[in-house]
Amino acid sequence: MPAKIPPSKRLLDLVLVLILSAILVVPFSILLVVMLFKEGLPLFYVAERMNGVDQAFWLWKLRTMTVSAGEAGVSGGDKAGRITPLGAFIRRARMDEVPQIWNVLKGDMSFVGPRPPLRVYVERFPEIYAQVLKSPTGISGLASLRFHDREEALLAACKSAEETDRVYSEKCVPQKARLDLIYQKNWSICFDLKLIWEAGTRILIHRFFKGRIS
Repeated sequence: MPAKIPPSKRLLDLVLVLILSAILVVPFSILLVVMLFKEGLPLFYVAERMNGVDQAFWLWKLRTMTVSAGEAGVSGGDKAGRITPLGAFIRRARMDEVPQIWNVLKGDMSFVGPRPPLRVYVERFPEIYAQVLKSPTGISGLASLRFHDREEALLAACKSAEETDRVYSEKCVPQKARLDLIYQKNWSICFDLKLIWEAGTRILIHRFFKGRIS
């Protein structure tokens, strides 16, 4: 079963859903139209993720890569060539994560928590994820904020799916789990608000200082 979301955390999630939906409905709709004309269908990427050791759900994102029938595993350097120019901009602005507001509304996940892992890693590291997934999964979290840049650098250097999987398993899973468990031990609404503020600040920095369509 997925971890139960505490009532105070759930209330914060629903308030943020209302606020962000009102703010993003127009720019997100415009982005979908641009994507439709530049990239075509599908607009969304829907993939299985885990929010419990035995509980899966369908996570929604904007599509940022060319479609591949054999899509599997985490994104690394071996997939970099499939990221479209518009998709690269969407990733920098973190707009690819916006559809996960729907997952939050449904209660699949929270705004803050460990990123929901792929089933293959939950099955490969059951002891680690039995602990990590005691927290509700989230769109962003302590591990996402503290380890994201390092993870991107590690995976960007990988030249094959096998190397990406090995590096992610050996170097990313343990480090992210350590940070996720620190979050779990110190969780509070104030901690969530601090991480939300930090995530929002990072998005603005990427959008206005680094984000441009190449």
